[in-house]
Amino acid sequence: MSFYNTSISELHQQLVNGDVSATDLVKRAFDRIEETDDKLQAFLALNKEAALKRAAEIDKAGVADDQLLAGIPLAVKDNILTKGLTTTAASKILENFNPVYDATVVEKIKQAGAINVGKTNLDEFAMGSSTENSAFKTTHNPWNLTRVPGGSSGGSAAAVAAGDVLGAFGTDTGGSIRMPASFNGIVGMKPTYGRVSRWGVIAFGSSFDQVGWLTKSVKDNAILMQAISGLDKHDMTSANKEVPNWAASLDNASVKGLRIAVPEEYVSDKLDPDVREVVEAALKHYESLGATIDTVKMPHTKYGVPAYYILASSEASSNLQRYDGIRYGFRAKDVKNLDDVYVRSRTEGFGEEVKRRIMLGTFSLSAGFYDAYFNKAAKVRRLMANDFFNVLKDHDVIMGATGATTAFEIGSEVDDPTKMYFNDTLTVPVNMAGLPAMSIPAGFSKKDGMPVGLQIIGKQFDEQTLYNTAYVFEQTTDVHKRNPKLGGQD
Repeated sequence: MSFYNTSISELHQQLVNGDVSATDLVKRAFDRIEETDDKLQAFLALNKEAALKRAAEIDKAGVADDQLLAGIPLAVKDNILTKGLTTTAASKILENFNPVYDATVVEKIKQAGAINVGKTNLDEFAMGSSTENSAFKTTHNPWNLTRVPGGSSGGSAAAVAAGDVLGAFGTDTGGSIRMPASFNGIVGMKPTYGRVSRWGVIAFGSSFDQVGWLTKSVKDNAILMQAISGLDKHDMTSANKEVPNWAASLDNASVKGLRIAVPEEYVSDKLDPDVREVVEAALKHYESLGATIDTVKMPHTKYGVPAYYILASSEASSNLQRYDGIRYGFRAKDVKNLDDVYVRSRTEGFGEEVKRRIMLGTFSLSAGFYDAYFNKAAKVRRLMANDFFNVLKDHDVIMGATGATTAFEIGSEVDDPTKMYFNDTLTVPVNMAGLPAMSIPAGFSKKDGMPVGLQIIGKQFDEQTLYNTAYVFEQTTDVHKRNPKLGGQD
């Protein structure tokens, strides 16, 4: 049985009433994973024994009215530390790494009673847009198994879209939650930078990375986001901001009078015609509900990808220095000296995309090139942030396409890094500015039947407006009611 036609709130009530047990839900999740994962390849590790044990403990104690997540099966992206369960970041260099502590976000969902059923596949160290860069397997899109699920959180997105779990952790450095959400026809939220702790999340680009959720519905996403948000003494970049009960306000949500800005760059003729048609129809729907729409310009968007890949790769080259074959992780065999340990361990342990970004980042930070590349990209980042702040002075949200295309064929772009990087054109600007953004299902392409995502971008720490705006669309359309049949379109 899948989790398609239910929600966290509905399952919670069934648990409280005794109509279903936590053990039943966990078994349902593992049965569904067994049914689908040979085709999807969404999971890298399962947590079966520990999950069933925890479910039995919850059943024995009972679920109270205020324990909304108790007994709910969820999945964790495999670059988020889980004590006692391998965390590999989909890299050979961490193939057998078993963390001795949980990431803060994992600890928080454990305290809330949620149950981790397993670790999901990703692009190695979250570097990629298709989940083809994993050292272990390629994840497939449940709407069409010949297509990518997006990246880097492709395993999490595929698991949710296939009905394996109700929610799965993702991380978003330049679109790695929103793009998989778009490609899989689900909801993906990247909160404001600092809203959620990064403690225990394997770092890619520390000034960009943010943990969020992939879910089937907007309300489930809001419930889960509240559970992991807030100040963390372990993470000095986490913000001391009040965490609202976002889900509680949704039933009274309205978009009447909502001021929507639509950048020309987000609905340009560079988009696939079918994607553009779906996004424009979604915007007209908002207009019919009482929102006002203005077309605006964000002139620095075109510089987003080159500036992002310089900055994020520079941070990655620094963060990945720790994988040296000495302290933990993979170590090359038959080495002759210390230099050999470093060079061969990293050469054999890292995949091609990771090495490419380390080299790019190291070059950008090197003497003689820092001012020409890194420093200039940092200045462009500020200009891009200013574009957003200026538009959001007079508007409540910014809208446009999440991606320029629907999910592409597996193998069609993996050998062309430049082409792959430009898939992120519409998502990386948000991370440059540290703003909250989400992708929701907007419709389907007439050409290939694949999902199309609508991106909604908001003001810093104003996730409530995003959730309200997304919820109204969800409740007034039937897009989210369609589910994939594995192996082909709905």
